[in-house]
Formats: sequence, C-alpha cells, structure tokens
Amino acid sequence: MKIELSIIAPLLNEEENVFELYNRIKNTCESCGISYEIILVDDGSKDNTLQVIEKIATSDERLKYISFSRNFGHQAALFAGIEKSTGDTIVLIDGDLQDPPEKIENLWNKIKEGNDVVYAKRKIRKGESFLKKSTAAIFYRLLNSITAISIPVDTGDFRIINRKVADELLKMNDRSKFLRGQIAWLGFKESHVEYERESRKNGNSNFGYKKMFRFAIDGITSFSNFPLKFASVSGILVSLISFVMIIYVLMAKFVWHQTITGWTSIMVTVLFLGGIQLLSIGIIGEYISRINENVKQRQLYIIKKSNC
Repeated sequence: MKIELSIIAPLLNEEENVFELYNRIKNTCESCGISYEIILVDDGSKDNTLQVIEKIATSDERLKYISFSRNFGHQAALFAGIEKSTGDTIVLIDGDLQDPPEKIENLWNKIKEGNDVVYAKRKIRKGESFLKKSTAAIFYRLLNSITAISIPVDTGDFRIINRKVADELLKMNDRSKFLRGQIAWLGFKESHVEYERESRKNGNSNFGYKKMFRFAIDGITSFSNFPLKFASVSGILVSLISFVMIIYVLMAKFVWHQTITGWTSIMVTVLFLGGIQLLSIGIIGEYISRINENVKQRQLYIIKKSNC
C-alpha cells in the first residue's frame, strides 16, 4: 500500500512518553484519513524505551522502529528515520511530547497547498528557562547574520518535508548533521504554521547546555566561514597594531630618549596577543576536526535492532 506520510520521532530514555506519543500520532493521522507509518528511533536509551516500542509494534504493523547500538545523537536519529522512510511526505517531530502531534494535521494541510517544506514556528515555549530561550534566539539570529542562507528563527526540527526534499537531503554527506540548516540550504519552497510548544510531560530533558553548545558549533561551522575570516582579520589587525607599537617603542628609545617601563603594559600586550592566537587556533581546530570526521568516513550510526 502506498504510504502518504511517514512520521519520524527520535527517542532517548522516553519510556514514559512512548505510548502516549504513539496514540496521539495514530489518532491524528486516522482523523485525517492519511495512510501512514510511524518510525520511532531509539537513540541508545538506557531505560525500557525499546521494550515499550517493541510491545506496541507487535500489535501495529505501521509502527517501525530502529534501535541504535549506543547514543549517536538526535540529528543522526532523524537522519536514520528519513533513510528508512517510504512515505511521500515526512514529518520530523521530537519524542518528548513538547511538539504536539495534533499539529501534524496543520502541517499536512499546508504542504498540500504546494509547499515543499512546512516548519512549525514556536509562538510560545512553555516550561523553558529565560536563559535557554534567549540563547537559542541569539544563536539563530547570529547564524542568519553570518551565513548566506536564511534559517527560520524560533523553530526546531518539527516540520514536514516532501519526498523530493528528503531525497536531496540524503545526498548530503556531512558527518555532523544540522538538518534544519541543511533543509534551508536546499532552497525549496517553504511555509510555516505557528503553535504553542508544551512543557515536558515526563522525565528530564536530554538536551542540556553542553549539547546545545555542541549543536550550535556544528551549525555555525557547517554553514559559515565567518569564524575563519574573523581569525584571519583579527590576525591582520593585531599584526598592524603590533607593528605600530614596535615603531612607537623604537622612536621612544632612540629619538625621544624615553624608556618605557611597567609590568602592566607588558602583561596586557602578552595576554592580548596570546588570547587572539589561542582563539584563532581554536577556530581553525574546529574546522579541522570536521574535516577529520568526514575523512574517516565512519558510519553515522549503527543499528542494533530494527523491524524496518
């Protein structure tokens, strides 16, 4: 049977949310009269997430699952689901129920209007701290200002894409995935629907500040060379300042016969130069690290168990 819609949800230690997630997706799709499949990706959970998924799958052949050998990350889990999907259109949704499955109907209706991508834009973000919301807002606005592509602000991975977009996405061989940026880079026709993001129902968030920082670095280094240009320009400016300072010191010594003394001035100069150098090395190191990951060509993920 032809599948109209594939719904992909990555899960990490979500045993308390799996059954409700499944039921809400199922009820939404059936109320729309859509032929569908649900693909749940267990991203190396340490609890009973996989066991709950397997139990549901025994009574519903439309539920597919993929279980990783370990935690490979949220983006790898979404990508694995896209690779295994068979639907003409694909919904990406988080498995923690903060993105309400009922909004799939809105996304579905919008993509039928001829759009290739319809993303869900957060109007309200419940249960998130001011720090998390503000850092996310700053990151996306910064990313848009230093890249040639426009990544929608106040959005996550919750969206619907058609098969054409999915096929092009699968051709991209980046090892560090940043799907929302990659989808924007493809340049297909986009639209959006607004929604209120719910508070997390059960358990704790698996996306802490450390992962957020790593995710931000992946996004910036994937779509912008601005940090490298910043390192180059900083090096040139510091060299010019240093050259002017050398001339000043020589003039003071041999022309004006003044002796420049002071521990403070020496330390400020050394620390300033050292800071710029270390910052530049760090930026270059991030890009070299990405090259190293791509050169190794290791698997993006390893499947331990699956019924796909």
